[in-house]
Amino acid sequence: MTEIRNSEQGMVLVVSATDSFLASSLVSKLETVGIAAGFSHGKIKETEKMRDRIELFILFLSPEMEEMTESLVYLKDAASDLDRKFILIGDQTEKKMVEGIIPETLVLEWFERPLIMDDLMKCIQKYMEENTGENRKKTVLIVDDDITYMRTVYEWLKDSYHVGMASSGVQAISYLARNKADLVLLDYEMPVANGPQVLEMLKSDSETGQIPVMFLTGHGDKDSVLSVVSLCPVDYLLKTIDKPTLLEKLHDFFAKQK
Repeated sequence: MTEIRNSEQGMVLVVSATDSFLASSLVSKLETVGIAAGFSHGKIKETEKMRDRIELFILFLSPEMEEMTESLVYLKDAASDLDRKFILIGDQTEKKMVEGIIPETLVLEWFERPLIMDDLMKCIQKYMEENTGENRKKTVLIVDDDITYMRTVYEWLKDSYHVGMASSGVQAISYLARNKADLVLLDYEMPVANGPQVLEMLKSDSETGQIPVMFLTGHGDKDSVLSVVSLCPVDYLLKTIDKPTLLEKLHDFFAKQK
């Protein structure tokens, strides 16, 4: 059975394939310090009900998880989509069992048994304090069919923002159907659906119509700039922009939103 506590805020999801006493104790301890917590046996339907509220995944590893590949892949995909992290709890063998499914980039910390609960609680509290509420990093979605350029911008932004990537307008719409974004960096020139068409699709939907959009363009001549500005993005950025200037632009933009 799925257990959810403090349902009005983001939450820590504690996952254990068995009815673990330690997992149940962790849920209770989190509640006592004011952190919302949920418990799941890892079943996909259980997690789906809580997916959009999850801030952090706590995974109690066990031999039973060898039979849960599909569920682990779902948890990994959810963490990746939401830009969330895992804390893994288990021995070396159990850790190796999930390494092929959950990449190291999604793992915040690993705690080996016997578990020191106080150390785990400090790790969770620190993460929640630094990554939720007003301290949560803003989410920026990059939309560009030039994969190399998109990954370059991702590398520039990843330390300061949660960053999503989409290589087409269709992927961008799909991403925004599952995730919230505070800003979209949108390539002006793309095949199939170009930047202006994607912007029009975003503005026509009540769920995405208010998301700010900055165009990325490779052309700085007067006519090109005027055609971009006429679509009323919050800004346009030349693709020749360097990392410090881009970070400064985004910092200034979000500062004005406060």
